[in-house]
Amino acid sequence: MPGGRLTQQERQQIASGLADSLPYAEIARRLDRPTSTVTREVMRNGGPTSYRADLAHRATERRAHRRKPAAVRGAQSAPQAHGRDAEAVAEYEETFTTVMMASGLNKMGARVLTCLFTTDAGSLTAAELTERLQVSPASISKAIAFLESQSLVRRERDERRRDRYLVDDELFYQATIASARANDRLVATARQGVAVLGPDTPAAARLENIARFLDFISESITRAAEQAREVLHAAPGTTSHDSARPGHPGRGPSGD
Repeated sequence: MPGGRLTQQERQQIASGLADSLPYAEIARRLDRPTSTVTREVMRNGGPTSYRADLAHRATERRAHRRKPAAVRGAQSAPQAHGRDAEAVAEYEETFTTVMMASGLNKMGARVLTCLFTTDAGSLTAAELTERLQVSPASISKAIAFLESQSLVRRERDERRRDRYLVDDELFYQATIASARANDRLVATARQGVAVLGPDTPAAARLENIARFLDFISESITRAAEQAREVLHAAPGTTSHDSARPGHPGRGPSGD
């Protein structure tokens, strides 16, 4: 952890900051710590509504005692590629996992995605994920099934006919579009409620406002995803002069 492990006094300051509804960045500033340190500390110890300084301190001491021998063995048996600092990599992976959990992913799903994002190979088999995360194959299978259902990972067969799981730019596009489609279903359901509850009632007006808001968000997300996909997948060296630019009707490749 940057700057050393959090002290019990620092954890009490975190608890006080949460009680005062301070954002993580402000709590971190007062502690002179990275925001990621505070975010990780809170999320792994009950979240912002259940964080308790004394319980968090004891839990951290227990985790450190349990994992120290395993961490030493792991560092010796799995040297990092490209001269990377093994401790820094582990710290970063823990931070990445915590941030994804804060965005709504369950812990195992977040850990699997972190592995896939940070591996140089670009993909991993279920057996490789099991070994890297030191969990059961069933845990990996359950996490993969969930991530696939959310369009966050995809699988392909390698030359040995093993399933490999990977993430790429196209998956981000697909996951974003899936999120927009989920909004579309909410819009349709909300407007169905307008008809059921009566168009001139306060409840129906509330549902219509929800539908209009989500409809706008869905359209904006889809448009942004399409634009980002076009830009990111453009051939190297392509510039805005090579094709008509959005928002400039009538401007063709020649610039006329």
